[in-house]
Amino acid sequence: VSILFRHAFSINVNTLSSTESLTISSNRTIVSLGDDFELGFFKPAASLRNGDHWYLGIWYKTISVRTYVWVANRNHPISSSAGTLKISGINLVLLNQSNITVWSTNLTGAVRSPVVAELLSNGNFVLRDSKPNEQDRLLWQSFDYPTDTLLPHMKLGLDLKTGNNRFITSWKNSYDPSSGYLSNKLDILGLPEFLVLREGVTVYRSGPWDGIQFSGIPEMQRWKDFNIVYNFTENKEEIAFTYRVTTPKVYARLTMNFDGYLQLSRWLPETLEWNVFWQTSAADCEVYMSCTPNSYCDPTKTTKCNCIKGFEPRDPREGALDTTNTDCVRKTQLSCNGDGFFWLRNITPPDTAGAIVDKRIGLKECEERCIENCNCTAFANTNIQDGGSGCVLWTRELEDIRRYVDAGQDLYVR
Repeated sequence: VSILFRHAFSINVNTLSSTESLTISSNRTIVSLGDDFELGFFKPAASLRNGDHWYLGIWYKTISVRTYVWVANRNHPISSSAGTLKISGINLVLLNQSNITVWSTNLTGAVRSPVVAELLSNGNFVLRDSKPNEQDRLLWQSFDYPTDTLLPHMKLGLDLKTGNNRFITSWKNSYDPSSGYLSNKLDILGLPEFLVLREGVTVYRSGPWDGIQFSGIPEMQRWKDFNIVYNFTENKEEIAFTYRVTTPKVYARLTMNFDGYLQLSRWLPETLEWNVFWQTSAADCEVYMSCTPNSYCDPTKTTKCNCIKGFEPRDPREGALDTTNTDCVRKTQLSCNGDGFFWLRNITPPDTAGAIVDKRIGLKECEERCIENCNCTAFANTNIQDGGSGCVLWTRELEDIRRYVDAGQDLYVR
């Protein structure tokens, strides 16, 4: 979020020791090595009209348009200019004018040695041991608790060791950093994919990772043209997405905006503005469940919603009419033993919540398992690289399918 700001006096220090504090009244900040990021107190412009609302946040130091990337106390503003950030034991604490804690890192355990807080060059605010031989041992990091922004090297997704699911949530509006109505988070029911939710209700689905990209975002392969390299990891320790910028001093950010869009943008110093080169869309077929179950959405056709072959509108009078609000039902009921499969190409796979996944087998065995399971409605590979691998079986209605001209993957419908 980019808003007007009150000028702060920065000092060329990137750490806060256990004997130091940062106060609103001092108007001082902490600056990362390399001068890319700055941490301090700020007051949104709207607060000038509505009384004091102070927040502790991180922003880009050298960008002329103040752009915040993290807010500590987003839901608990300080209502006067008497706030203090300091280290207490092994915790960072933020105190208000009454010396009451409004935000804390909330760590437990004994203090073995003094700790220090540091703003790293990548924008990560960390709490670590001050001993020289243990400086890499992080006790806490802001990257694990994002607000509305995913910076390069941050991870969006689930840490399986701690159970922490890292997701981003929009500001409430352009002047209010409190938690808004929109979130972007990882869903691990079936095949992992990212969802945009409005007040907990899905409005956008990325499609599952297909080994190359999220199947519903074929544009990802063009991100390299904007110096972006991305990675998706799924192992015993984490299921997470991250990205990095390949060119030094190029600023990029993925943000969940309060207006409903998930956006990836980069700063253009020549025009002094953020350039959005990818975002989710409210266009046809991009919105979750644009069409009814057992149909697919094709934005290139006059009739965007179409029943899958072997299905027809429940009401025969609908004929070839758009099936946006009309259910598609099977023309002939399945017999289990003698069923065949229709090859539906270039699609984003149906919603995989409740699907059966086995990444150890290939397509042929996947087909055999679907044939053996009379409840199986479709199957596909989980990974499209190198001829395809893995198996996902659907046993429910097929929901939220989009068709592409030259992207997507194959689905075999019973």
